[in-house]
Amino acid sequence: MTQESGEAEQHVNPPSFAPPAGRRTRPSGQIPSSSTSSQSPLPQYHLQRPISVPASFAPSAPRRSGSAGGPSGPAAVPPSFSPDTGRRQSSGSVSRTADPRNSAPTRARRSSGSSQNAAQSASPALSANSRPRSDSQQRFAAITRPSAASAVVRPPTKRHRAGRIALYAVVIILSALALGVFGAWHWVDGRLNKTDYLTNHADTPASTWLILGSDERDGSSDVTGYRTDTILVLTKPKSGPSSLISIPRDSLMQVDDQYMKINAVSQLLGRTTLVAQVEDITGQKIDHVAQIKFGGLQQVVDALGGIDLCYDQDVQDPDSGLNWQAGCHHADGGVALAFSRMRYADANGDFGRNARQRQVIAAIIKKASSGATLSNPKTVMAVAEAGLSALTVDEQASPLSLIDMALAFKDSTGSHGISGSVYWTDPDYYVDGIGSSVLLDDEKNTALFSELAAGTHATGVVGTLAEG
Repeated sequence: MTQESGEAEQHVNPPSFAPPAGRRTRPSGQIPSSSTSSQSPLPQYHLQRPISVPASFAPSAPRRSGSAGGPSGPAAVPPSFSPDTGRRQSSGSVSRTADPRNSAPTRARRSSGSSQNAAQSASPALSANSRPRSDSQQRFAAITRPSAASAVVRPPTKRHRAGRIALYAVVIILSALALGVFGAWHWVDGRLNKTDYLTNHADTPASTWLILGSDERDGSSDVTGYRTDTILVLTKPKSGPSSLISIPRDSLMQVDDQYMKINAVSQLLGRTTLVAQVEDITGQKIDHVAQIKFGGLQQVVDALGGIDLCYDQDVQDPDSGLNWQAGCHHADGGVALAFSRMRYADANGDFGRNARQRQVIAAIIKKASSGATLSNPKTVMAVAEAGLSALTVDEQASPLSLIDMALAFKDSTGSHGISGSVYWTDPDYYVDGIGSSVLLDDEKNTALFSELAAGTHATGVVGTLAEG
């Protein structure tokens, strides 16, 4: 549409090409021609939705055709796509269109830190050399553009790697501890010397252990056979304080119309009979039994490196071999054994010896459970070897029952525990063929152990000797 009046060549925007506000539409069955004089047939495109083009991008260079104006003449560009201003002009307005070949193509803004390839892939209207793409190129780019699901997965951060390393380390440590506990459990269980002790007495609520000390076959005494000269009842109720109560070795027993001292029952009538006699005294079921030879006690103390003991009298006792100066001293195994045996130089006789035996056991438990001992594997192994070699337990004992017994020992000998001796009516009761013996108070002892098993007894020292 050229005018002969010399006016600049103008292009009139076809009415059907006028875009609505905010977007440009292409009517079904119509496409803009690159020149008003071009009459070549073009394929029909039927678009279901309007297509909007960002104003920041210049349209691709229009194709030239053999229309009026010649091959070198300016091509017709719709005013709404004017590369000079980037604005959409109103329908019917006239403006001169600049040749797209003389203007630099508009570049898309890049976001901070993005690469040129990322910007190009985000805009299908630009080719790799930043030139405008044709419609077919834009459609191909849209199809082949990678989706968000195919984005490259970033490698884990240092924090995540450190967390995984810490988790692996914890798993390895716990596995090593589990293997160590499992191995130690079987090592201890395989070295337990078990024998028959338990009776068919009805079960009682509290956990009750019978602790025996004996000269049995260790060569530490001239006594023929053996005697259970140390008899302790350890009780742990379901709630309340634990207790450790001594039964005097000379306590008078009557078994099948036969009188004897309690320390001879095991040798004369058997271990199970001794347990049954203790159950008659206490009224409680004995759940477990542990008997240690006196020679083994000495080895345990030496393995611990000695224990601290206190006694407020000077002693020179040839029977036990104890030479002691009043006060507190660090004792080795030999001194601790003599300390546990001495009774003739003690004004309280066997009752005083019972108190010192409980002191020795408390000192052993305290030293064995200390951090210095438990952190030294060599000491732990030496103590375990010495203790297990001198220990005899009941047929149902296990490493767990020994652990429970040690914990109950520690509680009973602490500041919140209960210790002492049973009640008696006569400490020097004479019986022909038996000699001087201790006549127990059966009624008071039954009441005492009933309260200890229920956990209702007050903490402190109990027994006739404590009350006197």
